[in-house]
Amino acid sequence: MIALILAGGGGTRLWPVSRQGSPKQLESIIGPLSMLKATYARVRSRFEIEDIYVATAEDQAAVVLSQLPELSPDNIMREPCRRDTAAAIGYALLRLSVSRPDDIFVVINSDAHVRDPDAYHAAIAAAGRTVAADPDRTALIGLRPSYPETGYGYIKLASRLGHDGEGLDIHEVDRFVEKPDRKTAEGYLADGGYLWNPTLIVGRVRSFLELYRLHLPRHAELFARMRASFGSESEAETVADCFRRLPSISIDYGILEKAERLLALPAEFGWMDIGNWRTVREILARDRQENVVRGSHVEIDSVGNLIHCPEGKLVATVGISDMIIVDTGDALLICPQERAHEVKLIVERLKADEKLKSYL
Repeated sequence: MIALILAGGGGTRLWPVSRQGSPKQLESIIGPLSMLKATYARVRSRFEIEDIYVATAEDQAAVVLSQLPELSPDNIMREPCRRDTAAAIGYALLRLSVSRPDDIFVVINSDAHVRDPDAYHAAIAAAGRTVAADPDRTALIGLRPSYPETGYGYIKLASRLGHDGEGLDIHEVDRFVEKPDRKTAEGYLADGGYLWNPTLIVGRVRSFLELYRLHLPRHAELFARMRASFGSESEAETVADCFRRLPSISIDYGILEKAERLLALPAEFGWMDIGNWRTVREILARDRQENVVRGSHVEIDSVGNLIHCPEGKLVATVGISDMIIVDTGDALLICPQERAHEVKLIVERLKADEKLKSYL
């Protein structure tokens, strides 16, 4: 099986640590390793090195290789520009289709935290066996919700087809549901027929590319032009030109919400999307009262805060709770945890102001 790690995103909700030149997946936000290194280590424990590929932006490829020196440069899928996940996944599979069209792949995001790696790999293996038995179908690994999360999309399960043999059920997919409000999420949790959607996709290279022809014909057309240029003197120019013309759309909107005969395998392995600073605190904290501190901190009557500051700087807090304080030396973020998702709006403000673009 091929492991395709996605590592080309921007991570604007984790500003100011996540920047254009060094986005979140290249930073050590959870633990001593960068998110990419941690993901690679988890994948490498079960996959052969020649079966691991990383899709990233061209301007990040050198950093990716420096962080993963044992990986061959040929296993880095370089995107000339960012056009969201439908383009990133499709282009990587297009490259793989030249030599490995019948191989089964799994798409793995580099910005997720997994508490139970053994259960995680067992779910991937089960999905791989499911696709191997019916290669024209795509399997999604969904997560049984443990609380009414409003920040994730959901998969609505249809009929149960059976089980993998290792304890995981296999279901038809009814539909995808976008991020719900709190009341709706509570209903999904009570219903029991909905899964969180972590975009863990398992399919056959050739079969999944066919979904682009059916549901994203413009992508398929431009991919065909790219492939025709592979190995020619005009390859780099053609790929860059075609990539710029690709519509920017996510794999969820572009393919998964339209595709028929998708399968879903419900699993549990302690997955969390490291999408904002509130999630970082939830991953690292032992309880709701604990302050999570990276750096030096002294406090009076301060609980439940996330403090992230550089070496040589002290942060002192008095009488505050549930706050995020992130200092990178040149930028300081202060916000309530319940508004952590709005940090991306700060990044939009920076983009709109020429005087502030250096902080992106």
